[in-house]
Amino acid sequence: MDPRSEISSFLTSRRANLTPEQAGVPLYSGKRRVPGLRREEVAQLAGVSTDYYARLERGKMSGASREVIESIARALQLDDDERDHLLNLVTLTQHRPARPRPSRHTTIRPGIQRVLDSIETPAFVQNARLDRLASNRIGRALYSLPDDGSQDQYNYAHYLFLDSRAQTFHRDFDTAKHNVVALLHAATARDPHDKELINIIGTLSTQSDEFRGLWAAHDVFRYRSGAKLLTHSVVGDLEFGYESFELSTDPGLVMLVYTVEPGSPTAEAMSILGSWTAPTSPAQQPQP
Repeated sequence: MDPRSEISSFLTSRRANLTPEQAGVPLYSGKRRVPGLRREEVAQLAGVSTDYYARLERGKMSGASREVIESIARALQLDDDERDHLLNLVTLTQHRPARPRPSRHTTIRPGIQRVLDSIETPAFVQNARLDRLASNRIGRALYSLPDDGSQDQYNYAHYLFLDSRAQTFHRDFDTAKHNVVALLHAATARDPHDKELINIIGTLSTQSDEFRGLWAAHDVFRYRSGAKLLTHSVVGDLEFGYESFELSTDPGLVMLVYTVEPGSPTAEAMSILGSWTAPTSPAQQPQP
C-alpha cells in the first residue's frame, strides 16, 4: 500500500462526498463542475492556501503539522474513524516505514476461550483482518458451525463476499458488506505490512466486483457497537445488538458479543437454539 496514494484517494473521496450546503459554503451563479467541494473551498475552510491544500491532497504530507491535519479533518467534517484513518496514513508518510512483522494472533489463549464459553449470548474473537479465531457454543449454533470448534477459524470478509449462504443469513447484507470493507480499509493504515491482510484484499478484489466498488469508496469504520439482523435457517429472523471489546492483554484482538433484548422474539428463539445445542450429561444420554 502506498500511503501517499491512499491519502490522495481518501481526501478526494471525502471532498466529493461533502456538498457546499453541508459545509456552509456560499453558492454563486454558474454551473459547478464537481458535485462536492472544490479544493479552494476546502482550503478556505481549513485556513490554508489552495496551493498548499492541493499539495496535501496529492499525498505530499512532509512537514504538515497535526494542527493542519486536524483543520482539514474539520473542514471535511470527518468522523472519528475517518480522522484517525487520515492521521494513521499521514504518520506512515512522515516516519521511516517499520520493518514487516510476522503475522500475529492466529490462535487465542485458553483463558480467552473460557471467557467466551461463560457468555450466554453469541460471542466471538477476531483480529484486524477479520479472521474469526474462536466462538462460544451458542455462537457456533447461530452460524451453523460444528459444535466441536473444528471450523471456528475462517475469514469473515471471505464469507460475506464469496459464500453464497451469507446473503440469506444476513438481512442487513449490504450494510454488513459495507462495514467489512470499511474495517479492512482502516486496518491497512494501522498495519500496512500485514501480508495476510494484503492477500485477503487482493483475493476479494479479483473475485468480487462489489468488493472493488466498495473499496474504491475509501470508507473506514471501527467496531464499537451496533445492530445485526440475521435469519437462521431453523429459528427464523433474529435481531441482535453487539458490543465490541479490545483485548488489552492481546493487542489486535477484539471480542464481539451479541446482545439480546430480554423477552423479545430473538430471546425466545435463542433459548430454543441454545437448548438444542446444550451439552448432554452422561445421565441424559440415551442407553443402548
